Amino acid sequence: MQQGAYLKIVDSKGNRIPRQALASPMYEGATFGRRLSSWGTSAAGPDASMFGSLSTLRARSRQLVRNEAVCDGGMDTLVANLVGTGITPRWQIQDADLKQEVQELWNDWTRECDKDGVCDFYGLTSLAAREIIEAGEVLGRFRPRRLEEGFSVPLQIQVLEPDHLDVSYNTLAPNGNEIRMGIEFNKQADRVAYWLFKEHPGESFLTSTAGLDRRRVPASEIVHVYRVLRAGQKRGRPWLASVILAMHDISEYDDAEIVRKKGAAMFGGYITQNGVNPSGGFPLGPRPGQDAQGREIVPMEPGTFPVLPEGYDVKYSTPADVGGGYEAFTKRQDRRVARGFGGLTYEKLTGDLEGVTYSSIRAGNLEFQRVCKMIIYHTLVFQWCQPVLERWMDTAVLSRALNIPDYMENRRKYLRVKWDIDGWEWVDPEKDVKAEKAAVRSGFKSRSQSVGERGYDSEAVDEEIDRDNKRADKLGNVYDSDPRKTDASGKKKAEGEEEGED
Repeated sequence: MQQGAYLKIVDSKGNRIPRQALASPMYEGATFGRRLSSWGTSAAGPDASMFGSLSTLRARSRQLVRNEAVCDGGMDTLVANLVGTGITPRWQIQDADLKQEVQELWNDWTRECDKDGVCDFYGLTSLAAREIIEAGEVLGRFRPRRLEEGFSVPLQIQVLEPDHLDVSYNTLAPNGNEIRMGIEFNKQADRVAYWLFKEHPGESFLTSTAGLDRRRVPASEIVHVYRVLRAGQKRGRPWLASVILAMHDISEYDDAEIVRKKGAAMFGGYITQNGVNPSGGFPLGPRPGQDAQGREIVPMEPGTFPVLPEGYDVKYSTPADVGGGYEAFTKRQDRRVARGFGGLTYEKLTGDLEGVTYSSIRAGNLEFQRVCKMIIYHTLVFQWCQPVLERWMDTAVLSRALNIPDYMENRRKYLRVKWDIDGWEWVDPEKDVKAEKAAVRSGFKSRSQSVGERGYDSEAVDEEIDRDNKRADKLGNVYDSDPRKTDASGKKKAEGEEEGED
């Protein structure tokens, strides 16, 4: 290119575009005019954006859960939909006997897996889900046990709040690795250790001796669970972060209305004397029928008509009402909060079902369930359930609780597990059952898939049906729920008759 030459940019008609136009943002959202001049923004990365605010966000989130009924109830609702009675594993092992043995051993261990002894594994999963919602993240630490202690599998889990992992701890480890927000990374940016406070920094007892003593725990001993919202994010933020301010303002608004109504309710009316306060003009000191300030006491009781002294008049208090827009305004704010509260619907957050129709609540439930499934499988299953199961399986084989000779050679095969979630109840069971039956009969989904979506194991269901049928046949019982012997209407079939179309 010759000296002085420049790149000529033209529009669709060949006209040269002025440099001034090129310097202006092409998007209105990137301008800094009157409407956007006060909009503060930040280009901070995923960790830097949380570094100075994570502790405050976590504290305020917990405060809202402790003191706001809507927030506390919404938390329980969200955890119940994410975990319910449990997210259960179903091994994909071809050997039926080995599969049953593994499943039974897992069921035995779930009752003794908690280091504190207060939850089973599914209770710990609920606790972990509650922590990642309220605090943004949770830590699980594997605690190996001795064989002589008598555990079905010598392994337990200790659930730790994220406060044990100091977000402000940023330095170089003695081995030269970088420690960022309490997590140690090697030269390849792999997590190799967590630097944890021995005791919760918010706990203080006379027997506490550790103080803020940090311990280096290998990453292989830690399960770190949080919802990843940005690429490269190292720590999790509370799910209420985007609605903390709104919920605080709503709470203060409601408190102001309650205090105003309480203040107004304290006054029934005022007694005046010729337009002058009756306390004036009386001798000093109370007389019979007067209060301590010398004012006349006129008793007013329900159903009575007291006679006022001559010259007295009554004016009733008429405080202003909250106004017709109070309910609409609070509903609007609660709807905003619900969208930022893990995808909850307004009805699930508040429990308000006024005006709800079948179609609207079904549409809301379907959208909410889709969000729940995304969180369950991408966060809870991948970061919590599967790592725990893999560590449990390794420990079970190494401790000889399970005898699988080719386990190390075929480890991936034995770790193939399908996680079944706790299914959601149908809004209209009759309609939904018909729709499910039609989908299975049409080949759009398998029966196992349909049963799994309800939170059950199809193989276990088949075994129970088989046992029920054998018991009924032995006793000579015929139930109209048995499709082998009755038609869809419950009428007994003739000998050799097949079930027809409904």
